[in-house]
Amino acid sequence: MSLKDNSQLKKNKVPYRQYSDYLKEKYGQKVYKLPVKLNLTCPNRDGTCAYGGCIFCGEEGGSFENLEQLSVRDQLLTNMAYIGKKYHANKFIAYFQNFTNTYQPLASYQRALADCRLENIVGVNISTRPDFLGEEYLLATEETCQGLDVCFELGLQSVNNHTLKILNRGHYLSDFIEGVLRLKKYPFRIGVHLIMDLPWDDELDIIEAAKILNALQVDEVKLHSLYVLKNTTLEKMLLNGEVALLNKETFQKRVILFLSHLDPNIVVQRIIGRAPKEASRFCNFGESWWKIRDEIIDQMNMQSIEQGSSIR
Repeated sequence: MSLKDNSQLKKNKVPYRQYSDYLKEKYGQKVYKLPVKLNLTCPNRDGTCAYGGCIFCGEEGGSFENLEQLSVRDQLLTNMAYIGKKYHANKFIAYFQNFTNTYQPLASYQRALADCRLENIVGVNISTRPDFLGEEYLLATEETCQGLDVCFELGLQSVNNHTLKILNRGHYLSDFIEGVLRLKKYPFRIGVHLIMDLPWDDELDIIEAAKILNALQVDEVKLHSLYVLKNTTLEKMLLNGEVALLNKETFQKRVILFLSHLDPNIVVQRIIGRAPKEASRFCNFGESWWKIRDEIIDQMNMQSIEQGSSIR
């Protein structure tokens, strides 16, 4: 192999443990997530622990796919047929994406999980809050999802309690740690959502976030940039000059810093997300998510930085 070929291989290398690679290793083929949207809310919207919801969250509750009018089974079958045909896919994960999925009547929660028992569904991912993981819901999940791989995706966003208060999360870091320890008693995977460019965080918070996830031995992490959806508290803050958003370069630097301190065994679901242009006041610095992702990968390769390379 020539030096040029070696250089190209290094340039194209993904320097972190990519979710798609993990799924392919586990199942022997590509696996696709199928979003499931339920008619739900959150306890920090209705006054149980706060009012108004997170300042960045819109009426969609973190999910922009809109098959809510269909049953869980029909949502899965519809998406399975479309994605299966488009990508020649045969295995899928049901992803309960919007709002707090463990904040609904237990019976409806169990019915939703039971509807996932379809041919070619190999797993269930459940998006929820770290402070709403009642034992009855975890027991019901274990019982209803036998034979399926289950991952609870916990919204954390920041490890800085002052930032969490500004975000109106309605929980603190201690609640997250307690939630992870509770999940550890069950055969579930644990995923964590973090926003890398929160203007109230600094680089120490980013490093600390990686170290906390390492110490807790979580399984997966999903990184976001801070996008501003229309008709949210964050949009009002932006328009009123109450918040100054960080630039793309800072976001990329923080992602690289985080990954360099992250345990190499933790699977990275993604390093940037996206929101529909029509629903956003600001998203991904006006650039495509894949371009920002590729720039991060190129920067890491050029600097010989890999996931976990800063761990001592």
